[in-house]
Amino acid sequence: MTPTDNLVRARYDDGAASIRSDGDSGSGRTLFGHFAVFDRWTEIDSWYEGRFLERVGDEAFDRTFRERADKIRVLYDHGHDPSIGNKPLGAPDVLRSDKGVGAYYESELFASNYVEELMPALRASQLGASFRFRVVAEQWVEPKKESSHNPHKLPERTITDVDLYEFGPVTFPAYDDATAGVRSTGSDAFIAHLMDDPRFVARFTERAGLSVVEQILATLPADGRTGDPSRRSAAGQDGARTGSDPRAVLALVAARRCR
Repeated sequence: MTPTDNLVRARYDDGAASIRSDGDSGSGRTLFGHFAVFDRWTEIDSWYEGRFLERVGDEAFDRTFRERADKIRVLYDHGHDPSIGNKPLGAPDVLRSDKGVGAYYESELFASNYVEELMPALRASQLGASFRFRVVAEQWVEPKKESSHNPHKLPERTITDVDLYEFGPVTFPAYDDATAGVRSTGSDAFIAHLMDDPRFVARFTERAGLSVVEQILATLPADGRTGDPSRRSAAGQDGARTGSDPRAVLALVAARRCR
């Protein structure tokens, strides 16, 4: 069964994450762009999710923008950054679905030191935009014939409704070529952090809750596949004690929360 929760997608082309210049209306600190593009087929090739084609329907974000806007956060690198962590960069001041284009956002960035560290890269358009979400409704098609967008007859998923958890700028894209829309490694990277980085497990547990993290880890394979081995060795004494088993890491986090 294809995972549907805590998935990560991104784009890195023009229009993903920009800062309004001082010459424009506003303060010159407004982050804006389209973090998702509608009706563009993308090949997902992931050890966690599988291999298939995916597109986001132009109504997929309507409900979550309407009902959950106050719960959506603007984060850098999904809270992975060791310096910034899960501190919000700003509030999502504008969230809307631009039909035929994508999911649009505006966020007035906070006046804080950790945000200032990102401003040069944002103003130089060196960052992309990524979002983490849960699929609420989807449609699957098993094509019988080859097509121009699907020459290998991969299963096709159209996402029609989501719960959006957070979005924001990222250093590296989840798509190698966002314009062409090829392979996604965003969810793999997110899961690798949960499997390899005790500090991230702790931060994410504080933000999402113990039950959420337990549910995610329960879906992971038991073969110990992880992301960057160097991150495992850099995790410190806790990482050495627990190894690469995320369930052991979670047990350690739970024990500390009970102290």
